[in-house]
Amino acid sequence: MRFLILNGPNLNWLGRRDVKIYGSQTLEDIEARLRAWGRAHDIGIDCRQSNHEGVLIDCIQEHHEADGLVINPGGLAHSSVALADAVRDFAKPSLEVHLSNLYRREPYRHHSYCSAAVSGVISGLGAQGYVLALDFLRSGQNSSS
Repeated sequence: MRFLILNGPNLNWLGRRDVKIYGSQTLEDIEARLRAWGRAHDIGIDCRQSNHEGVLIDCIQEHHEADGLVINPGGLAHSSVALADAVRDFAKPSLEVHLSNLYRREPYRHHSYCSAAVSGVISGLGAQGYVLALDFLRSGQNSSS
């Protein structure tokens, strides 16, 4: 079993960005935690990050054989129909994760195009949201509502 963890724009700056919103952990810290989770459950974890929409779409298509997807689209959640389409075309269980609670932020962040394409959304639980997403994927459940 193998899961793809995909992080969008500016997430490579975690730990340097506004720590009140995003926390002090770096993306490398989070990825190390997720890889350790994978080893503990004998599941391969592929972590990728890009600041470029097309690269994220290419990555989803190149990893179409993965068993599940966890995506933090960053700001592209609110603007990219193309990324949402790629997530929808992935056609396997997927979850959208946001470190911050989008509904406690600016109104334009309250809508995500990706949300309609995924099995579920985890928002506002910090880095723990990624682990919860992996636990969901590992369980084999797939919420369709």
